Amino acid sequence: MPALRVSLIQGATRWHDPAGNRDYYAQLLAPLRGQTDLCVLPETFTSGFSNEAIHNAETMEGPTIDWIRTQARTLDAAVTGSVQLRVGEGDSKKVYNRLLFATPDGTIRHYDKRHLFRYAGEHERYAGGADRLIVEWKGWRICPLVCYDLRFPVWSRNRVDASSKRFEYDLVLFVANWPSARSYAWRTLLRARAIENLSYCAGLNRVGTDGNNLDYGGDSAIIDFLGQPLIDLGAQEQVATATLSADALAAHRERFPAWMDADDFRLGA
Repeated sequence: MPALRVSLIQGATRWHDPAGNRDYYAQLLAPLRGQTDLCVLPETFTSGFSNEAIHNAETMEGPTIDWIRTQARTLDAAVTGSVQLRVGEGDSKKVYNRLLFATPDGTIRHYDKRHLFRYAGEHERYAGGADRLIVEWKGWRICPLVCYDLRFPVWSRNRVDASSKRFEYDLVLFVANWPSARSYAWRTLLRARAIENLSYCAGLNRVGTDGNNLDYGGDSAIIDFLGQPLIDLGAQEQVATATLSADALAAHRERFPAWMDADDFRLGA
């Protein structure tokens, strides 16, 4: 695999302002054209983390879908982040906290947040996903997840095919709205997910204060397979890029084959 350039777009999402947020994040993304391979936006980047945003949820034919396709094409890079999206027809219609993964050819893959944040009542309004997503991009296998998923290591477990020694993924990433009151957990768990899965781990959090008066301290980071930060951001609006080395990752997996001693199990429904 070639090296992978990953950019963290740590911004202050506007409250319940989809059009304003699209303009805002487009401005932060624009200088990255031709300079990166993957841009990571926050969770619910068009509205902030809000149960009330469900009333204005878009569909897969809405303006944010067009916007993220345009950004990926313009930047010649993949772009990912989550938004509230309404899916289905009639009585089966549900709203998901849906992560989108757009590539320059116009393809959009998606992952619906599995673990809904009970503490804030997210499970009472939104539907939870059932399937994990593995995306192949630039030769890398990427597992994109959303915020609260970070607390559940079984869901992000990186399994290995013993015969080929191929890992399910090389990079696990989390897009989030993670309040600063729990920043120590955020920082600790990102490092744990990287170490235990013999993988790079990227975590992108927002900054600023939202409409519920919750403060967000950023602390976005890209962590290597040893738990060491390649990027470790503070609490301000910031865009930063790190280059992930496939050779270094492969060498570590060969040198430290902890995967060979892992427990063999599969997740049920």
